[in-house]
Amino acid sequence: MHRLPAATLNEISELSRCSAVFLPADPARTGLIAFWNPDGSTPPADHGSSEELTVVGSDLRPCAVPALLMPVPHALPVLTRARTSAHASPAAAFWGAAAVLALQLVARGLLLPGLSAADHDAWRVGPLTAEDLERIRVLAASMPPTAHAVPLDAAADPVVLAEPEALLRSFLDAVADALPRSPAAEYAAGGPAFAAPAARHLPALRPWAADVAAGHDAGVRLSLRVEVSGLDRAEEDGSAGGPSFRAVLQIHSVQDPSLMADAADVWADRAPAASLFGPRARMDALLALRRAARAWPPLTPLLSAAVPDAIEPADEEIAELLGPAARALAATGVQVHWPRELARKLTARAVIGPAHASGPDDDADGTRASRRTGSQLPSLMSADALLAFDWWFALGDDRLSRAELDRLAEAGRPLVRLRDQWVLITPEDARRARDAGARKVTPIDALSAVLTGTTEVDGRRVEVAATGWLEQLRERLADPESQDRQTVGPPPSLTATLRDYQLRGLNWLHTMTSLGLGGCLADDMGLGKTITLIALHLHRQDIASAAGPTLVVCPTSLMGNWQREIEKFAPGTPVRRFHGASRSLEGLADGEFVLTTYGTMRLDAPRLAQASWGMVVADEAQHVKNPHSATAKQLRTIGARARVALTGTPVENNLSELWAILDWTTPGLLGRLGTFRTRYASAVEGGNDPAAAERLGALVRPFLLRRRKSDPGIAPELPPKTETDRAVSLTAEQTGLYEAVVRETLAEISGADGFARRGLVVKLLTALKQICNHPAQYLKEEQPRIADRSGKVELLDELLDTILAEGASVLVFTQYVQMARLLERHLAARGVPTQFLHGGTPVAEREAMVNRFQAGVAPVFLLSLKAAGTGLNLTRAGHVVHFDRWWNPAVEAQATDRAYRIGQTQPVQVHRLIAEGTIEDRIADMLVRKQGLADAVLGGGETALTELTDAELADLVELRGGAR
Repeated sequence: MHRLPAATLNEISELSRCSAVFLPADPARTGLIAFWNPDGSTPPADHGSSEELTVVGSDLRPCAVPALLMPVPHALPVLTRARTSAHASPAAAFWGAAAVLALQLVARGLLLPGLSAADHDAWRVGPLTAEDLERIRVLAASMPPTAHAVPLDAAADPVVLAEPEALLRSFLDAVADALPRSPAAEYAAGGPAFAAPAARHLPALRPWAADVAAGHDAGVRLSLRVEVSGLDRAEEDGSAGGPSFRAVLQIHSVQDPSLMADAADVWADRAPAASLFGPRARMDALLALRRAARAWPPLTPLLSAAVPDAIEPADEEIAELLGPAARALAATGVQVHWPRELARKLTARAVIGPAHASGPDDDADGTRASRRTGSQLPSLMSADALLAFDWWFALGDDRLSRAELDRLAEAGRPLVRLRDQWVLITPEDARRARDAGARKVTPIDALSAVLTGTTEVDGRRVEVAATGWLEQLRERLADPESQDRQTVGPPPSLTATLRDYQLRGLNWLHTMTSLGLGGCLADDMGLGKTITLIALHLHRQDIASAAGPTLVVCPTSLMGNWQREIEKFAPGTPVRRFHGASRSLEGLADGEFVLTTYGTMRLDAPRLAQASWGMVVADEAQHVKNPHSATAKQLRTIGARARVALTGTPVENNLSELWAILDWTTPGLLGRLGTFRTRYASAVEGGNDPAAAERLGALVRPFLLRRRKSDPGIAPELPPKTETDRAVSLTAEQTGLYEAVVRETLAEISGADGFARRGLVVKLLTALKQICNHPAQYLKEEQPRIADRSGKVELLDELLDTILAEGASVLVFTQYVQMARLLERHLAARGVPTQFLHGGTPVAEREAMVNRFQAGVAPVFLLSLKAAGTGLNLTRAGHVVHFDRWWNPAVEAQATDRAYRIGQTQPVQVHRLIAEGTIEDRIADMLVRKQGLADAVLGGGETALTELTDAELADLVELRGGAR
């Protein structure tokens, strides 16, 4: 057998164009996939030599062709890629579909141990359901001729090919036999059998293997049909003996589950049973019956009976069939069927609510829950009293009284007459129902249960209903954005007009925080999470129980943006930065914003925890997605009356990240992390438990508000363009360079005039802009260290992480080719695919780059402002980043219009990066507040700045704060 190392993508692509055929072997895992070309050419075989293979050609005659033989595990990447490739051969595409089916079956744990025909240890797929068998039959029917073109006997006339379904089953077994044999398998199996790749000859295990086959994938399956007699007699005369039971053995066809007959009819060859099953039916049924008898011993007498027709179980054996025996039999493939006229079991439902609530629709004081207003709901997190957890047992829709539960428990029989019907229930279940007592649960546990509609009690999942105000709360949270519940308008002190969805977000945040609950606002970037949060802060200052300072924890690169947004939309609101060596909380005011970074928060958490915060906000909350990190742990120590997380990417890798965020905003909602992983995350991420996914969605949905730009009603008109100035602080290195250049160059300028002075001014402005970008650009370093030296690069990394996590594309403009090269190198080191278009890019390559970007191949497009500011159609981009500022805003607008133009169907978010406190900051201020001066100065670009006086120039370039 020729073994290959992992194939490259190019090799996989080339092999997928070849025809493919599966060559079975014993044991199954030694089977091979042969790749061959119908034209007789040699397939790519970079890692080994080709071998000759006899196939049946289009003329229906055998011929020899060169082929590459690969073990099944090595061939799986080729086949699965071929399944979706437009260039794959029909045969390779077929075996690709077969590979996916095999992997799905193995992932579901459908693996059975056994022996091959030559008594080698082997795994195979099974037990298979009727749906699985139908999928196999349908797939086999689509097998193209080239996928099974190897003759069984090349010398035979006529030539015979493998039957498609049998060949497909052999391939599925080959995958099942190969995958479990990992290096650690022997430790799990306790030995090399069924673990080591090498074949092991084990003929002594043949009886055991036959027994396994009989229980799971023999030609027939068994079931028990329970019949009850004497019901009328017991009802008329009150017979103490009660009804009698009979369990009839039935036989089902595995290939067609609709075919069924009593075992007695099969043994007696009575029509139509005799025609439904083949001659091996009795033997297969006895093998299956032997396995079932070990699971439930009362079946043992049937093994020695001349006709294994039925048994008459005693009451205690019937009780077993209602519980553990039924589960044991089901594990062997035997189902138990009960008469439809019997009520099989009680319906148990947990009822949670205020301790004195009289029903699902009543409050503790007897008033209807629906009459309460939202403001009358208690704060869930601050509720001191525990809630009552009680039980509701019913037959159908009829709730049972305590006396009726006592009667069921005391009967001691599995069949009891109650309310004019026979109730089939084990005495143990009846006693458990009678003895189920009320207990107390915390409000957050109660809320978790009623939102999902179920809870686990003693390992069993039961339905849950809410009563009193808890039911009203459940209804309210289940539809958090309902227009009927929009009670909060924009705060009067907010100097902005909120869009409709932003107003709904404000109302949602108000609802959650007023109830003592937290929430995660997870809108797409550019939809205004910051302004919504500012509006919430202003609104809470008018509520006595909610007023207080707000702490915002954010990445360093976003602090400047937060301060600017607050000053713009909430003028007069005090805001301070808790950052740097001189940070202080002295004189903290109720309505104040305090901005800090995750790093500072981590270092100073005890100090921050001493303040009485009205609200704590975690911006870009994915920074605390690892609950075991020091950052996440320290953030949890800071108390507040409300917690809000802001992030565009609440889940990046797995659901534990979602747990980390929501367990901070609303502690206890999702339980412990280990329990959450077991109960939800593993099942949902594995994709094999839709019910778990539905429960998790019901639990999480009220606490996470997620709106996308593509959602209906968010951007109904021509896609909006949102422009944001994003302020960043200079690093210490940038600050030192900036101040030194200003000091030295201004001294030179003061002694110069004419052209020399103008040249020095241009040199100064250029140097300062380069320093604002990155020290390595100004210093012209050949092999620079890029990370952790520039506030702009840090912010760009933050932006790209969010943009790429959303699956979006972005244009990054800079006027400096050297800076673009630095960014290209930096992003490549971070594994971010980019391409760079500049003035030296040939026309043909320029067009190819545009096509690649529009096709989504490279989501980050670095562009020289002058070379790419006009003439390109790049509507794939939903984001535009201006890494450095151009003096003429029209030039920036033209560059932005590469994305924001006819044909754009998505909102465009423009990010202008500004070094805070620098000349860039001053120019941005001119654009917004001093349009007259901007027209005079910026219209001429840098040339106009050379005409400023020394005093004006010094004022323009002076560094004012903004440094770290």
